[in-house]
Amino acid sequence: MRNLFILLIAIVLFSCNKNGTDFLYFGYYRAELQISDTEVLPFIFKVKDANNLTVFNAEEQIEVNEIEYRNDSVFIQMPVFEALLVAKIKDETLSGNFIIEGKGRIVPFTAKKSNTRFNVTTKAEANISGNWETVFSPESKDDSYIAKGVFKQNGNLVTGTFLTETGDYRFLEGVVNGNDLKLSTFDGAHAFLFTGKVTDSTINGTFYSGNHWKEPFIAKRNANYKLPSANSLTFLKDGYDSLAFTFPDANENMISLSDERFKNKVVVVQIMGTWCPNCLDESKYYTEFYEQNKDKGLEIVALAFEYAKTNEKAFASIKRLQDRVGITYPVLLAQTGTTSKQKAQEKLPMLKQVLSYPTTVFVDKKGKVRKIHTGFNGPATGEKFLEFKEEFTEFIGELLVE
Repeated sequence: MRNLFILLIAIVLFSCNKNGTDFLYFGYYRAELQISDTEVLPFIFKVKDANNLTVFNAEEQIEVNEIEYRNDSVFIQMPVFEALLVAKIKDETLSGNFIIEGKGRIVPFTAKKSNTRFNVTTKAEANISGNWETVFSPESKDDSYIAKGVFKQNGNLVTGTFLTETGDYRFLEGVVNGNDLKLSTFDGAHAFLFTGKVTDSTINGTFYSGNHWKEPFIAKRNANYKLPSANSLTFLKDGYDSLAFTFPDANENMISLSDERFKNKVVVVQIMGTWCPNCLDESKYYTEFYEQNKDKGLEIVALAFEYAKTNEKAFASIKRLQDRVGITYPVLLAQTGTTSKQKAQEKLPMLKQVLSYPTTVFVDKKGKVRKIHTGFNGPATGEKFLEFKEEFTEFIGELLVE
């Protein structure tokens, strides 16, 4: 796969253009990722100038400013994540690939001028606004998991997301066309497409993650449905009441929870990865909260579990995240070469059942673990995100005054 990636880049780099460098035309583009023989995943972006564009997913706007031109091709680096869009420019069209090198993923990519995500030809036969009790891979003993769909529909247009026990499925945007549902999102790390047949009370569909994964799902309307509490899924093993670790920072300093910096302080330990969009949402919130409360006896420390094969590449990703988000609390490298949750558990042996990146461990001033929160429901979840922020602020406040 590494050789295929190099070959693709070489084809783009050395494709000659007698007329010199081409640049992106200003305006809206409809991009398509070819995720199967029959399905494409669309998203919309707007080129503001040759070096800046915005990707749109419902209320989300992702600003992209790392754009490079070589010969007749453009290289669009998505912010924070490793993801790269590489395409030849011809008139007002793009043709190339969406590439995540570290994961060996390549998806065909095209784009042309348009601001329509999904075409609508038929009036919606159902309105899916509300809450949906959902099961993904319902027939699989090993892969089945539960979720909660939350949607708003206006005419044919739909926005919303799926909340799982470990986080949300981002800002989804799409349509109900007749009885056909289509929703998509693209943020550089995730490329999600949901398709399905809908009635007023059921959705039977398929979830695609890029071109490497798909699974069925079934949803039933249930206004009162709730997921299990995120504070009850991960916990300490019997015999433990505290957390301990020693991992390096970018300057090769070994940082431990027992260091003077953390003594007699409330400490939020963030188990995360730079490749994880839910972790990015969480990091943005924690960064803001930390700046407002670090003088009150609060510390935050992040433990990064990275799929990068070397420490050098992993720390480069960590620095990229810190610079883009403005993180001032330490981000330590806990693991390279894998994002396995089992490996995370091995690195933190006092924890049982690490289910998600991110996971947050709350440590009081005496060094005792007081709560463990699995996953993160970000801005795409609306009221759930507001509830989390309220709960987080209140709980930290209680620990600070102890």
